[in-house]
Amino acid sequence: MKKFLAATAIAVSATAAMAEYPEKPVSFVVPWPPGDLEDVLTRMIADEFQAMYGVPAAVVNKPGGGGGPFPGAVEVATAAADGYTVGSFVTDVPIGGPEIGIPELSPNPFEPIGIFMTYPFVIASSKDAAFQNWEELVAHGKDNDVALGHFGSFLPPTQVTFAAAIQSGFDFASEAAFDALDCNTLASGDVDVINSTLQLILPCLDKVNILATIGNERIGLTPDSPTVAELHPELNLALWNGLFVHKDVPADAREKIAAAAQKALQSEKAQNLIGETGVLIYWQNAEESTAQIEADTQTIGKISEILGE
Repeated sequence: MKKFLAATAIAVSATAAMAEYPEKPVSFVVPWPPGDLEDVLTRMIADEFQAMYGVPAAVVNKPGGGGGPFPGAVEVATAAADGYTVGSFVTDVPIGGPEIGIPELSPNPFEPIGIFMTYPFVIASSKDAAFQNWEELVAHGKDNDVALGHFGSFLPPTQVTFAAAIQSGFDFASEAAFDALDCNTLASGDVDVINSTLQLILPCLDKVNILATIGNERIGLTPDSPTVAELHPELNLALWNGLFVHKDVPADAREKIAAAAQKALQSEKAQNLIGETGVLIYWQNAEESTAQIEADTQTIGKISEILGE
């Protein structure tokens, strides 16, 4: 009888070990508050994952305040490498995380499943400001204090903005990190300029000036606003978001996550966001994403040289 029970236990254990992924809830960790584009699209991906595979899938928001996305990234890095915790990460997690002394992120523990969007990132100010465009900001900033609000001083959008100011001949007198940068941030007068995504300021777009956009092409909703790359070609950096897992996550889990993501991004609901927000939606596979990260690493290196870091 004991032998029978032991054999049964071994068989059950082996069956559990061979269970097909996924067999339990999957978490997609977004290291920002709810509401912005990475959150909206990741929720679509989670919904599609749940529909395709019949297991619960949900977005877990883990904002880190002035720590940017790194507390959320650490949670993904330290979770079991089994495909049940997926990171929805911006550029700086795989590039900047290993460089700023966070043990869990150095060396980079992640590999991309795929990059799926480029943010419509903007540098904006209130229409009531003393400057109405980038050139006027530069002139104003040379003789007056200008305060910048951002998501984190180490993040690429912030670094690009700092570098653009220096290359234009001025510097921000002060800067501060916020979890959210929206209409209320500018209306409060806490800062003069914000570095945010267009999605967050759409409700008050008629009350702000888009001084510049960050990326290699102009945003459809703000066609008259120059890109930072137009102002300074050496600062050509796309600000993307992608799905990442720990490097030890099995291939079959990665393939199923990728399949759900691609299907979700092709939906009418996702495609409508392009015209509504200016976001670019696409799919770069793991190999293409790795090449993108390598190219962006070189550009960020140039930015660090400008900032004297």
